[in-house]
Amino acid sequence: MPFFTANTIPALRNRLRRQPLAVAGVLLLAAFVLGGLSAPWIAPANPAAIDLAHRLESPSVAHWAGTDELGRDTLSRLLYGARLSLTVSVTVVAISLALGLAVGGLAGYLGGWIDIALTTFAMNTFLALPGILLAIAFAAFLGPGFSNLVLALAIGGWAGYARLVRAQVMSVRDREYVDAARALGASGLRIFFRHILPNIVQPILVQAAIGMAGVILAEATLSFLGLGIPAPAPSWGAMLNDARLHLFDSPHMVLFPAAAVAGAVLGFNFIGDALRDQLDPRTRLEMGL
Repeated sequence: MPFFTANTIPALRNRLRRQPLAVAGVLLLAAFVLGGLSAPWIAPANPAAIDLAHRLESPSVAHWAGTDELGRDTLSRLLYGARLSLTVSVTVVAISLALGLAVGGLAGYLGGWIDIALTTFAMNTFLALPGILLAIAFAAFLGPGFSNLVLALAIGGWAGYARLVRAQVMSVRDREYVDAARALGASGLRIFFRHILPNIVQPILVQAAIGMAGVILAEATLSFLGLGIPAPAPSWGAMLNDARLHLFDSPHMVLFPAAAVAGAVLGFNFIGDALRDQLDPRTRLEMGL
């Protein structure tokens, strides 16, 4: 059966019309991804170049998003900041998801005392404290830097994925196809990756998309507090921190990085909602997808 048929384009157009927020999310993230990847070529200036003669300039033809208190071009820093934020979000979610699959998969599949130990003493311990507080504590202990920032955010976020994976594994581990694979002598790893994981991946994808939005907010928060990537690397949170003293005389220093953070968060949330609607059979039936 061919992938493209005469009805493919109309069906795709109809689906996009029914999910305008998904289109908005894809466009927002595409803009940030393209801007971050092409930053070395399209950025109008070096993001770390200091030009005190043109400090705190409002948006103009020379500087489309103005300059900061050191005369650095805001647009260039926004583009390089997009690369940093997206890299951090993807890396943190990948590490958190890997830990969540390992811990949640073991707890849900094996059950018994292993489930009690992992759930009570591992998951619940980390879930008892807000993830952002754990991230701040670990980032303050480890010090600023990309690796330390990723590690701190992953430590604060893996437990949510583990709890979700555990619940999903427990809901399918006693299904007929799992019992049949077990009766045929399949190993535990083969059963998990071949028969269980493909049937629980849908909610995990939704959680990962929404989790990336949370990571961007957390990274901006840590950078705002001085616990993120050290200067002069551009970061949206650090840009907001630099703008605190110039909120009224140079509001562009706040508006542009705040809009970048809000746009990236909205983009991931829109895509997460669209994935949930697309992967949920009941929602697809209600929406006519």
